[in-house]
Amino acid sequence: MRSRTERTVLTAIAVVLVAAAAAAWWTADRWRPHAGPWAAQAWKKITRPGHDTLPPEKRAAQARPARSGGSEPIAPPPRKCLKDGRATYTDQPCPPGSQEQLVDGAVTSLPR
Repeated sequence: MRSRTERTVLTAIAVVLVAAAAAAWWTADRWRPHAGPWAAQAWKKITRPGHDTLPPEKRAAQARPARSGGSEPIAPPPRKCLKDGRATYTDQPCPPGSQEQLVDGAVTSLPR
């Protein structure tokens, strides 16, 4: 059995948590537009960690891929070029006036 002081403290904590949840629900239309993009970015980072989250030894190994003895040239990395709200994926440098961004996700093939 808990003492009277412990029950009082736990009840006070529960009341504060319920009040905070009610206040968050009541004011959600004010803070959700600001927290939405941050939450989406955090969720993406958690579910699809990028190169910067690897340990240093794996990061170095991924930077220089192992070459098999074949004579096949290494394909250039894919690029995502943004211009006027449209995204173009290519293995060439982005055209002038466009903004290059990191390719997120997997690219299965590029046009020749």
